[in-house]
Amino acid sequence: MSVNDPAQVRAQYARETPLETRRSVWQPAADGRDPTQIALAVARASGPRDILEIGCGTGGFAERLAVEHPDATLVATDQSERFVELTSARGVEAQVADATDLPFADASYDLVVALWMLYHVPDLDRALAEVRRVLRPGGRFLAVTNGDEHLADLRRDAGGGPEVTQFSTQNGEVALRRHFDEVRGETLRTRAFFADHATALAYLNSWPDDDAWELPEFEGPREYTGEVTVFVAG
Repeated sequence: MSVNDPAQVRAQYARETPLETRRSVWQPAADGRDPTQIALAVARASGPRDILEIGCGTGGFAERLAVEHPDATLVATDQSERFVELTSARGVEAQVADATDLPFADASYDLVVALWMLYHVPDLDRALAEVRRVLRPGGRFLAVTNGDEHLADLRRDAGGGPEVTQFSTQNGEVALRRHFDEVRGETLRTRAFFADHATALAYLNSWPDDDAWELPEFEGPREYTGEVTVFVAG
């Protein structure tokens, strides 16, 4: 799969099942740190009045933001009509929108959130310029992404290799500094727990990769390491 090919991305997220299959295996890092909890803490510290999430997925994070910031105005967007429908069902205002052409006025938000989605954007710099445009002076951009070694050992065991993307642990800061003066990142080694061989193979097959996965049989549970970075820019 080309992770930022528009047609493939639309097909991948036309329904929620592949995304939920992937989410179901993840555990915090061995030290207890969890990227979603870190992201919520960043949002909490910023005390936002107006929040925008781009690439909201099924709306789980947007719902948690709404609970933690009941007095804030929150808008969630995604290019997937299905994901917007699911997010709206959680009671969050949601709409279909393109990250490279946000339908919002300049300086509209104190906090913009993009979790695990910037590697999908066909024009990364245009999307980052749009985030910069809609942020107010002093606002914060919160972006979470995976690294090159994210589940790389599982992919190697199955006959593939690391997935290198345009916005990752390794290159995310460079991309952000083209648009923001201040950038910091926190990297975690998360853990993916697979109850059995079938669960691991289902995870691999949830991506429409060109690879023909050949994961050797194994019995019992198995754990693989993820690589996740939480970036904050402003």
